[in-house]
Amino acid sequence: MVKVVYEVVQHDGGWAYRLEGVYSEAFPTHAEALEAARIVAAEQQVGGDSAEISWQDDKGKWHKEYAEGGDRPETEVVDGPWKSRSAETSPRA
Repeated sequence: MVKVVYEVVQHDGGWAYRLEGVYSEAFPTHAEALEAARIVAAEQQVGGDSAEISWQDDKGKWHKEYAEGGDRPETEVVDGPWKSRSAETSPRA
């Protein structure tokens, strides 16, 4: 199973969450960035309809494949090196 990890970090004069080196928009406070990361991680758990999808890899090549709507990754939100919280826990302020 694929695991998606969102990290809450300082970014662009504020706070953001990061996934594989890509940053979200900047939030003014740590709490807002953490809440946004938890929301995004929870949304990853919601299944959808199965469908044919196309995607482009890092070399620019396009691929087509069938995606099962219920095939969702495991998610985690990491808030600094000392803390982590699974998306399955309820968001807290």
